[in-house]
Amino acid sequence: MRYLPLTPGDRQDMLAVIGAASIDDLFADVPPAARLSSVVDLPPAQGELEVERAISRMAAKNTPAGSVPFFIGGGVYRHHVPAAVDHLIQRGEFLTSYTPYQPEISQGTLQALFEFQTQVALLTGMDVANASMYDGATACAEAVAMAHRVTRRNKAILSGALHPHYRAVCETYAQFSGLNVQALRPTPGEADPIDLDDETACVVVQYPDFFGELRDCSALAMRCHQAGALLVVIVTEIVALGAVAPPGAMGADIVAAEGQSIGNALNFGGPHVGLFACREQHVRQMPGRLAGQTTDADGRRGWVLTLSTREQHIRREKATSNICTNAGLCALAFTIHLSLLGEAGLMRLARLNHATASNLADRLAQVPGVRLVNGSFFNEFALRLPMPAARAVEALAAKGVLGGAAASRFYPERADLADLLLVAATETTTAEDIDRYAAALAEVLR
Repeated sequence: MRYLPLTPGDRQDMLAVIGAASIDDLFADVPPAARLSSVVDLPPAQGELEVERAISRMAAKNTPAGSVPFFIGGGVYRHHVPAAVDHLIQRGEFLTSYTPYQPEISQGTLQALFEFQTQVALLTGMDVANASMYDGATACAEAVAMAHRVTRRNKAILSGALHPHYRAVCETYAQFSGLNVQALRPTPGEADPIDLDDETACVVVQYPDFFGELRDCSALAMRCHQAGALLVVIVTEIVALGAVAPPGAMGADIVAAEGQSIGNALNFGGPHVGLFACREQHVRQMPGRLAGQTTDADGRRGWVLTLSTREQHIRREKATSNICTNAGLCALAFTIHLSLLGEAGLMRLARLNHATASNLADRLAQVPGVRLVNGSFFNEFALRLPMPAARAVEALAAKGVLGGAAASRFYPERADLADLLLVAATETTTAEDIDRYAAALAEVLR
C-alpha cells in the first residue's frame, strides 16, 4: 500500500468543507477523561531504511524453524511446501476471488473448491466434505454443534487426549449454545473411560491423539451408534492419513481436521485451513459451503454452490455456522500441494514421516532416563524425562535444538505431566538433526 501524505493545506481545505476550525474540533464529543494528556509512548517517526533496520534487529532475536534442528509439533507441523504452491495461489485468478459469498463467483474458484472437497472426502474416507473452514479447532467445535443438531441431544464427551486448544474452543462455544461439554482427564498412553447415556450427542476423539498415540476407533464407533450418539474424529496431522486407516473406515460420522500440514507453512501460527467431512445422511446439517458439479443450459460442465447457509445469506441465527471465512487461499494451497503429490506421493511422504519419527524415538529412548510413552504413533510421540520437560526444552534451545513441546505448556495445573515432552519429526528432519538432538539431550540430562 502506498503512503500518500497530506499537506497542511490539504488538511485545512478538508476541515473547511466540514466546518471545523481544527482537527481538535473533531474530538469534541470525546469526554476529556478519555483523551490522552500527552503523546503516545512510541518511538519518533523514522525513515523506511531505519524502520527496516529496527525490524531486522527484532527479527534476529527469533530462532526460525529451518535454522536449527526442529522437533516441535503439538498440532502444527513443519513440512516442505513446494515453491509451485506459493506461485500458483498468487495468480490473479485465485488471489482476487477469495471467498464465495455471491452466486456469481468465478467458475474457476468453484471448481478448485470442488476438487478440494473431493480430496478431503477421499482422505478421510467420508461421503461428503465441505469447501473448507477456518481452522481445525473451530471445525472441531462446529462438529460438536452439528452432532447436537443431528441427535437433538445436549451432551458432548471430549477425549482426554483431544488437543487442549480444541477442547477450549469447544467449551467456549458451549457457553453460548446450551451444550454440556464433558472433557475427560488426560491420561497419556491410556484409553479413555467413556460412559455413554441417552443424553450423549457425540464422543470426540483425536487420531493420532494429542500425545501421538494411534488407536483404532472401530469399537468406539459401534458403541456410539448403539447408544444413538455420533463419533467425531479429529485429525490434526492430516499427512497421517497417507499411512493409516481413514476415520470413515472405522465408522466415524463426522471428521474435522487441520489441513495446515499440506500446502501451508507454519506462518507463526496461522492462517490455517479447517477440513470437515461427514456421512451423506447428515449433509443438510453440515456447516459451511458445498460446491457441486452441474451442467448449464448448453450441456457444458459447470459448478455451483449447492449448499450455502451461513449467516451472510438469509438464515442468520438459524445458519449451520457463523464463521465467516472458509480460508479459501489456504484451501487452494492444500489442493495444489496434494495434487502435486498425488496418491502415491502422499503415501511415500507419510511413510517417510513415520520412518523418521521411529528412528528418532529409538535414538532418544536410548538416552539414560528417557522413556517412550507410546505403544504406536505416526510422526509424533511423548517422552517421559527425568527432569521437568520445560527446563529441558530451554536447555536444548540454548544448544541450538528446538526439542519439542513440554506438556506443561498445555496443562500447567497437572504436576504429573511436568516431565512429559511431545516430540515430532517430519520429512524435513535429517539424520544429522537426529544425531544433534540425541547428543544434546544426553548432555542436558547428564
